[in-house]
Amino acid sequence: MKKDKTSYLAYPYVIWSLIFIIVPLFLILFFGFTKFDGGEYTFSLENFQKIFLEDAYIKIFIRSINLAFISTVLCLIFGYPVAYIISKMDISKRGTVILLFILPMWMNFLLRTYAWAAILGKNGIINTFITSLGFEPINILYTDTAVLLGMVYNFLPFMVLPIYTVLSKMDQNLINAAHDLGANKFQVFTKVIFPLSLPGVASGVTMVFMPAVSTFVIPKLLGGGQFMLLGNLIEQQFMVTGDKNFGSTVSILMMIVILISMAIMSKFDKDSDKEGGGFLF
Repeated sequence: MKKDKTSYLAYPYVIWSLIFIIVPLFLILFFGFTKFDGGEYTFSLENFQKIFLEDAYIKIFIRSINLAFISTVLCLIFGYPVAYIISKMDISKRGTVILLFILPMWMNFLLRTYAWAAILGKNGIINTFITSLGFEPINILYTDTAVLLGMVYNFLPFMVLPIYTVLSKMDQNLINAAHDLGANKFQVFTKVIFPLSLPGVASGVTMVFMPAVSTFVIPKLLGGGQFMLLGNLIEQQFMVTGDKNFGSTVSILMMIVILISMAIMSKFDKDSDKEGGGFLF
């Protein structure tokens, strides 16, 4: 059978994936499970033991998961209503609103984050407004609150867009049928709209949690370097201390956390699809 010529079009993608995905992953795994001793690399789990036995690294791990989880929940709380409101707008207006919503994403990520330092600073816009009212200035910058604000601001569009896409494609006849069967607006939302939008919610949660747990720019600029997250720890090991073995080990653990969260969201998404066949009022 003659080979399909269109298969050759996939070769550039295969080469790209091999160079920039497979090879880096192999190097991370290699350095993560080895140590340089006596002029050669030998298999070792010493770095994993170091992470789980030292309290400092356990605290970094817990803080990273905690902040990523809180920021993801906040993005869901603020993002779902926004996506729902946009999906109910006239089709002619949706494109403009979505464009205005994602417009800040066209700006450099570093600049967007650094702008919050000017807003939350001691002489920033917020404190200037508060002091003009006669109140004492508040200390927000270089705290967990500032880091969470930066995460929510930067990652909120990744929550809104998947949910909006699902809501905008939802069959209106299902909602009309629910009303005809006597369901009120709250019942329609909880038993029809929200269950059908769970695939978008699962995608949004995954897209927010992954960059939130691995970010290092936001805690460095808005946290002032007073505490570290997993992303900062990895950056420090590779760029400052030069311990690529330990940095690779931390990277492996972070990838495991991300893969586990993706697996949970995928299973949750499949379960919601199975249960979405019927609704009871």
